Amino acid sequence: MGKNAFVTGATSGIGRATAMRLAEDGWKVVGAGRRGERLRDLAVRLGSAFLPFGLDVRDREAVNRAFASLPGDFQPVDLLVNSAGFALGREAAWEASIEDWDAMVDVNVKGLYNCVRAVLPGMAERGSGHIVNIGSIAGSYPYPGGNVYSSSKAFVAMFSASLRADLHGTGVRVTNIEPGMVETEFSLVRFKGDAARAEAVYRDIVPLSAGDIADAVAYAANAPAHVDVTRIEIMPVCQSPGPSRVSAGKGRNGA
Repeated sequence: MGKNAFVTGATSGIGRATAMRLAEDGWKVVGAGRRGERLRDLAVRLGSAFLPFGLDVRDREAVNRAFASLPGDFQPVDLLVNSAGFALGREAAWEASIEDWDAMVDVNVKGLYNCVRAVLPGMAERGSGHIVNIGSIAGSYPYPGGNVYSSSKAFVAMFSASLRADLHGTGVRVTNIEPGMVETEFSLVRFKGDAARAEAVYRDIVPLSAGDIADAVAYAANAPAHVDVTRIEIMPVCQSPGPSRVSAGKGRNGA
């Protein structure tokens, strides 16, 4: 098993925690993201095991250049962790911003497959490698206001499964990790900087931490080469899927 990892979204949350955990486990880690100052701070903390790399995963040409230009001691990429992603808004579909929808698709869907497509030919040719996609339970269980965010994570689930079908016999592994509630900057971003609203999401509960998800990534990544941990669904004890809803009123003869 190789020890070179490329982690997107490494400036905060799950991506940052994953980069730290992998470096602690002996991996050489390229941490990619748009906020260079945060990446440089992480490089000071992790030392030579970490390479900060400014990258916007929405830019396909930049993604291709990034993988092609990595220094020799960070090549080949044995592990890609697609952690870059976010949610915007909780409005109902008819009230939501279509610009927010576009932004989520650009990062959560296109950004993810830009990175996969850039790294996958080399993995398939070598007959080894591992792609870990950070999905969400939102891709399996709908909730009001989830609309395009949930749909983007459903894409991650099916894309991961489809990759495994395509990669059958190559030795390349694929894992989809689906977290529930994780206390990171996720809600602050979703509510566009409204700290009070973001804090209320986690009030009086014990959510998952970014480190909990990093542990799951490490478990899958450090498994023996013949073991593919295909999917991990992980929630805090305080969270579980709810029942379907039934309400009286509209729906009969248009009334």
